[in-house]
Amino acid sequence: MIHSFLLIGQSNMAGRGLMEEAIPVDTSRIKILRNGRWQGMFRPVNPDRSFSGVNLAESFAEAYAKKHNVDVGLICCADGGTSLEQWKPGSLLYDNAVSQAKLAERTSTIAGILWHQGEADCGEELYPTYQERFEKIINALRKDLQLYDVPLLVGGLGDFLAQCTLDDKLQNYGHVNEALKKIAEDNPMTGFVSAEGLGSKPDNLHFNAKALHEFGLRYFEEFEKYRDKNKIFVEKPCEDDALRTKMEEL
Repeated sequence: MIHSFLLIGQSNMAGRGLMEEAIPVDTSRIKILRNGRWQGMFRPVNPDRSFSGVNLAESFAEAYAKKHNVDVGLICCADGGTSLEQWKPGSLLYDNAVSQAKLAERTSTIAGILWHQGEADCGEELYPTYQERFEKIINALRKDLQLYDVPLLVGGLGDFLAQCTLDDKLQNYGHVNEALKKIAEDNPMTGFVSAEGLGSKPDNLHFNAKALHEFGLRYFEEFEKYRDKNKIFVEKPCEDDALRTKMEEL
C-alpha cells in the first residue's frame, strides 16, 4: 500500500531550491503521480515551471517512509505565484488537485495534505480575510475527497520576506502567518509548521535547498503529532489490490 500526500499551494510548495544544492534523500520508497500512475521519484517533483527545483516534500517523504515502512506517493499540484482566489472551489487549480487526488486514491491511501501559500495574498486588501477564504477551501477539499480524518498542514511564510524588494506587499507577511496559525487553532486535524530561522535564496522570496530540506522535516514532525494522538486515516483497498484479488480467484 502507498500512503500518498496532496501537495498544494504556490512556488514555495512547488519548490525553487537549486538542484546543485540539493541534500541527497533516499528515493527508493518515494513515488510521484504522473498521468495517473506512480513513477519513481525524480527532481523536480513538482515541475510547474522550467526553473522548478528542490521540494520540501522530498525530506518529508523520506522521513515518513523510513519511520512507517511504507511507500510514499506525492500528488504534486502546487503552482507558482497563485493566490487563494485561484485555489477556490470550482477553479482550475482546485479542480485539478481534486482530480489528481481521486486518481491517486485508486492506487493509494491519501494520508495528508501539505499546503504552503500566502505570499500572493499579502496585500492589505487580502490578508484580513485570509482565514475566512482559506477555510472555505479546506472545508471543500475535505468534503470533495472525504478526507475528514487526515491532517492538513499549513507552512508559515519565511521571515526573509521582510528583506524582499520585489513587492512592497510582502512586508505584510506576518499578518498571513498569524492567520495561518489561527486556522490551525480553529480547525480540527490542521497543524501549523513554523518557518522561523529558515534561509532563502538571494531573492529573499524562496526558501533555499537546505531550508526546504529542514522545512520538510518540520512538516513531518508536525504530522507525527496527529498520527501519535489520533487514528488519522483508514487504509482503503485500492484498484490494483482489487484487480489482483480478482485475478487470483480465476
